[in-house]
Amino acid sequence: MPLPDLRLPAVVFVALALAGCGKQGIRIPDDIRGVAPEYTARDDDNTRRRVAYENNVTLAAEAVRLGDLPLAEKRGRAALKLDGSRPEVYLLLAQVAGAQGRDADVGELLRKAVEVAPQRGDALNNYGAWLCGRGRAAEALPYFDKALAAPGYGTPSAALANAGSCALSAGQPERAVRDLRKALALAPDNAFALETMARNEYTQGRFFEARAFVQRRLSAAPATRSVLQLASDIEAQLGDAVASGRYLQRIRDEFPHDAAPNSRG
Repeated sequence: MPLPDLRLPAVVFVALALAGCGKQGIRIPDDIRGVAPEYTARDDDNTRRRVAYENNVTLAAEAVRLGDLPLAEKRGRAALKLDGSRPEVYLLLAQVAGAQGRDADVGELLRKAVEVAPQRGDALNNYGAWLCGRGRAAEALPYFDKALAAPGYGTPSAALANAGSCALSAGQPERAVRDLRKALALAPDNAFALETMARNEYTQGRFFEARAFVQRRLSAAPATRSVLQLASDIEAQLGDAVASGRYLQRIRDEFPHDAAPNSRG
């Protein structure tokens, strides 16, 4: 598993979707976007603390949007001092930590988000994606199940895609295909689910099926180097050297700073 959804190894660290497992990413929750509220001297202490918390979270989210990570962390930490019982500040700080390369902090912040809000789907999905991305697939899968069962969870396709990819890592191919197909039934253009299905079909030697999924993936979202390499490898296995070469040329054209591509077919 889309903290900006998180990317699982090839695997939304929500959005760390973070979607998702890593293609899915950690995302700033919608409920902390918007204009910061104001308060007056007539408010009691609890109200002032609540409004100050919301101000800091909103300003932190805006700082993330603008790319000012130090300010985002400062505001997020200020919010945390005011109220450590709400998940959105942990999710936001996890996004900041991820952008700063502090992976251990990301995991701890996501764990805390789940601890304070055990029925919040995005927190569960992101933590599951983080776990699976660190080789803890069996431990991660129950978090995706809990995310899917969470009341009001708005993006079940992200959790299903992450769960499917993670199930492959856990050696559970039947569950993997089941969850990935469910994800695509809900969101036919889910790029992560499409790429994962393409990789699974390729691994299983079903190259025509893999071709169909990778073509859908390339239509659903901008190409990445890895998906173009997969497409090239699939065409090589199908005996179409011309098509395989076209994908390799795309890698050279679209990702000129990467190492020169070589077919693994």
